[in-house]
Amino acid sequence: MANEPQSRQQPNPDYRVNPFHPRSGFLRRKVIYTWLMLICWASFTFGFQFLLVQVQGTPDGDSLLTETIVFGFPLHYWFSGQFLIVWFILLCILFNRFVDHLTQIYRKRK
Repeated sequence: MANEPQSRQQPNPDYRVNPFHPRSGFLRRKVIYTWLMLICWASFTFGFQFLLVQVQGTPDGDSLLTETIVFGFPLHYWFSGQFLIVWFILLCILFNRFVDHLTQIYRKRK
């Protein structure tokens, strides 16, 4: 028994994932989707408000977001309190749909 050749291949014990240089195939596309979703989230969460303040704003902090009133509250309240939450949920749904589609594609190949 000790002299029997090994017929099974040992799995690769290297399970590390590098998000900056992923392996090709499924993992690479999943990391690309992750980066795209993070960029979309960050652009709306941080970039849009700063852009409006710089383009339309004054040094006092008045801008289109603070001067526009919706249902008695400034627009920045609705943007931060409502829209960004909905945007995050939509990004989560999109990411799950993309990864489910990607999983179906790569399962068919086996």
